[in-house]
Amino acid sequence: MENIWLYAIGAFTAFFAINNPVGNIPIFLSLTKQADGKRKRFISKKATFTAFIIVTGFVLLGKYIFQLFGLTIPAFKITGGILVFFVGFEMIRAQQSSIDNQTAIDFNEGISISPLAIPILAGPGTIITAMNYTTTASYMDMGIIVAMFGLIMILNHLAFISSDYLVRFIGQNKIIVIEKIMGLIIAIIGTNMLIEGIKIAFF
Repeated sequence: MENIWLYAIGAFTAFFAINNPVGNIPIFLSLTKQADGKRKRFISKKATFTAFIIVTGFVLLGKYIFQLFGLTIPAFKITGGILVFFVGFEMIRAQQSSIDNQTAIDFNEGISISPLAIPILAGPGTIITAMNYTTTASYMDMGIIVAMFGLIMILNHLAFISSDYLVRFIGQNKIIVIEKIMGLIIAIIGTNMLIEGIKIAFF
């Protein structure tokens, strides 16, 4: 029983480090600037649920998915890095991005899936972390991994739906500063993913 708890805590810590709910709040705020409270809750619920399904799918079927489509870890990291860099770049830009100018329908149907669910919540780092834990895992271990990631998604959802309170507490100007800083960090993370993918592929 003690080993199970240690395994669960280790998995939770790994997911939390790479998918920090607090760190994702500025990204969510940036992507949902024009949404009202009801729409934000819908986007948050859809994004976190979609990310949970994606990661669960990779936990259970990841090896077979990669084999079926001929996917490789380097290609996955390179593509994910480019997508993450684009999200960070959009956040840094002073003017409104193309993401911000979407209609309500695009907002609901598009933003919640991409880039919020993937690659922000269920990005290459998260998926690879999950797959690393399940390389030699039993079905019980897989269940623990899925449960821990589900808990992380619940925390993300709670953080997202509380984002309006954060804006009022911290202030809009400070949120903008945080957004720019987070955009830079996200862009750097994307660049790092890209470099790691290239290194794995060619060195």
